[in-house]
Amino acid sequence: MVTKEQIERINELAKKKSEVGLTEKEQEEQAALRRLYIDSFKQSLRSQLDSIKVVTPEEYELLSKDNHKHGKDCGCGAAEHNHDHKHNHKAKPRLKH
Repeated sequence: MVTKEQIERINELAKKKSEVGLTEKEQEEQAALRRLYIDSFKQSLRSQLDSIKVVTPEEYELLSKDNHKHGKDCGCGAAEHNHDHKHNHKAKPRLKH
């Protein structure tokens, strides 16, 4: 993980590079800090992507029913009405002919 101080140092070196240039040692430090930042970003992104679960439409339907309380005319189209679950979505509009 990249610390706030390391990010500040990356920015300091970037500003100095554009204004007066960097010494060889500063260039090496900048490269190392940038690599650390990129690796940390990639690790965070990989972790987020690994936590995503792809589901089929059928699985989604089952998952959404678990958090749903059906009212008399909720309009969701579910076959069974179980009044012990929460109602976490807005009712679908009904079409009038």
